[in-house]
Amino acid sequence: MIIEYAPFLLKGTLLTIGLSLAGIIIGMILGLGIGLGKMLNNKLLALPFKWYIIFFRGTPLFVQILIVHFGVVPLFTGETNGIAAGIIALSLNAAAYIAEIFRGGIQSIDRGQMEAARSLGMNNVQAMTHVILPQAIKRMIPPFGNEFIVLIKDSSLISVVAAPEIMYWGRAMSSQYYRVWEPYITVALIYLVLTLSLSFLLNLLERRLKTE
Repeated sequence: MIIEYAPFLLKGTLLTIGLSLAGIIIGMILGLGIGLGKMLNNKLLALPFKWYIIFFRGTPLFVQILIVHFGVVPLFTGETNGIAAGIIALSLNAAAYIAEIFRGGIQSIDRGQMEAARSLGMNNVQAMTHVILPQAIKRMIPPFGNEFIVLIKDSSLISVVAAPEIMYWGRAMSSQYYRVWEPYITVALIYLVLTLSLSFLLNLLERRLKTE
């Protein structure tokens, strides 16, 4: 059974990695903007960013996937698409958590760093780009890694909209053979290998950054 489905599970694994990478990259880009937006001194301008974080952190990812799949994607393409819905939902969800990671990392840097950069003639953007963010990113590596691991596991929910990732093929195997243990334990082991491998790589990166 497992040998027969091995090619499909391999394709599903590659898609899971791709979906998670897309989600974390787009989420980081959106998250940086949202995190900086939440830190604006003008409370009225910061309000939409705060509500974005509240909504996506306070509602289930499963519900977000269904809203994007059946509501958002058809608005632009005229039809549903599981992979597109998965990337969008994972990215929007990850952005809310990454925004808080950016905010916490930036605010952990002593305010004197910004003042020193400004005294050297830098504007806010230059100071943030060349002084604050390079220091903050080192502190953000562990929470970024944790978010990536969570995203890999959460990507299993995309199987509900028929995106052919790992869990999709595990469910297909289970339905075809009316078996539970073999398909789902196999799927669980694949996720375990992915998360342990990522944890190992992140630990190496953290140790390397500490020695610099």
